[in-house]
Amino acid sequence: MHTLIVHCHPEARSFNAALRDTAARTMRGLGHDVDVSDLYAMGFDPVEASRHYRNRANPDMFSALVEQRHASMHGTLPDDVSREIARLRKADLVIFQFPIWWHAQPAMLKGWFDRVFVNGGLYTGSRRYDRGQFHGRRAMCSVTTGAPAATFGPEGRSGNINLLLWPIHYSLHYMGYSVLEPVLAHGVQDARGGFSYRDDAALAAELAAHHDRLAQRLSNWQTDVPLRFPGWNDWDEHGVLKSGIDEYDRFVSGTA
Repeated sequence: MHTLIVHCHPEARSFNAALRDTAARTMRGLGHDVDVSDLYAMGFDPVEASRHYRNRANPDMFSALVEQRHASMHGTLPDDVSREIARLRKADLVIFQFPIWWHAQPAMLKGWFDRVFVNGGLYTGSRRYDRGQFHGRRAMCSVTTGAPAATFGPEGRSGNINLLLWPIHYSLHYMGYSVLEPVLAHGVQDARGGFSYRDDAALAAELAAHHDRLAQRLSNWQTDVPLRFPGWNDWDEHGVLKSGIDEYDRFVSGTA
């Protein structure tokens, strides 16, 4: 078995980095080979642009989808993208470790999605969702937030965490993954010992407990019930959910 951890945080001493290490240690303890894509440490370029492509399909106008498809077909994808795709192809489980910044994942991680999930190579119009490249594989987000957990509830001032994470979860579903419930650590500011809404002793105890929760969740990665998303048989010819299919939350696609 193989696990890929995609880690996105600029500080090597952050709590996110500590959780990355907990995940790697846990999965190796379960007998997995583990790859880590540490995006900041690698200096990953998150900006999709014409400079990444040689032997362009259309040198006069840049279309990311056209160039991704052309490069996939001709084996000329950028080296950093090819490396990430090779890691994805090996991975039975992909773990995304990141903080919530401005109500979403950091821009570098969004750029990783933009560049690595290449058109033609990893998905097509008919090869996505429950027919996707990674059908049968699993993915999980391990996420930190700065504000307390209560503020991320349905009526919270920080925004409903399920809504905030819906775009990344849906993108993973688009690629065929079974998406597990996220593992959440609230009330931390990315660095061990940094500012918190709680006193230092309470924060230290909570962070230690979170390491244990993450390890426990990862131990159950094969048996936990994934989030419920619609698939091809649930949509009509217009791509709209068929009448009478109501087990999906229209916004967060919660568990069945």
